[in-house]
Amino acid sequence: MAVLRFSQDNPMSEIRRMQPLKYRSIFISDVHLGLRGCQAEYLLDFLRSTQCRELYLVGDIVDLWAMKNSVYWPETHHAVAGEILAKARQGTRVVYVPGNHDEIFRTHLGEELGGILVRDEIVHCTADGRRFLVLHGDRFDVVVQHGLWLAKLGSHAYDLLLALNGYVNRLRRRLGRPYWSLAGYLKQQVKGAVNYIGNFEQTLAAEARQRGVDGLICGHIHHAESRELDGVLYCNCGDWVESCTALVEHHDGRLELLRWADTLPETVAGPIPALAAVQAG
Repeated sequence: MAVLRFSQDNPMSEIRRMQPLKYRSIFISDVHLGLRGCQAEYLLDFLRSTQCRELYLVGDIVDLWAMKNSVYWPETHHAVAGEILAKARQGTRVVYVPGNHDEIFRTHLGEELGGILVRDEIVHCTADGRRFLVLHGDRFDVVVQHGLWLAKLGSHAYDLLLALNGYVNRLRRRLGRPYWSLAGYLKQQVKGAVNYIGNFEQTLAAEARQRGVDGLICGHIHHAESRELDGVLYCNCGDWVESCTALVEHHDGRLELLRWADTLPETVAGPIPALAAVQAG
């Protein structure tokens, strides 16, 4: 089973560009450009297949931690960055909320870079009048704030896990088996990881209540979610390493967690690593 490649010659990609999905707003996080595990081809197809008034980049778009020792920047990563800049030039309001892996951009808070607004956090108002606090979420992560060395060690371990995941799935493809996320499976099996996700979600929901907003949109933990927690709507965009998910706002203000693999015909795409973390979660 062949994995779909999103090239200029791919007829499905061409159809999507001619008839794009139109949303009021799109939120993506944890792309990790510069990381070998980044699913840049899927994100590039998503960006070329959608239009919106506002595009929010909710942190860890570029992985400077991964590129500290050696730079990995293939053409697909360059194309993703180019597509985002092109949207800004064409009139899309693009807001960049840096995370811990691209925190160098926090030195430019309040500025505009290439037509992209850089903000530490921002309040987004939906078409139906609700107010959502948008931030990456790392400053509510105890490990990141009080044990940076441990966070970076965990990041390296995660990179190794993704590499191992690649070997596992190459073998599965030879056996005709679909994609399976080793990282997503381990998250569900390790009690500490489950508790960590739950504690993070509760902490962010409490922050939203304290700020007096209707909900909160974040990233950081690579766990796509959209649900009500104690009277506020907690939304996590997920990531483009495992889950390939985005949060989208429809023109009536309704928010939806979009699983990009759901839009790709299985008969064409074959085993797509887009639902892995979502299904595991």
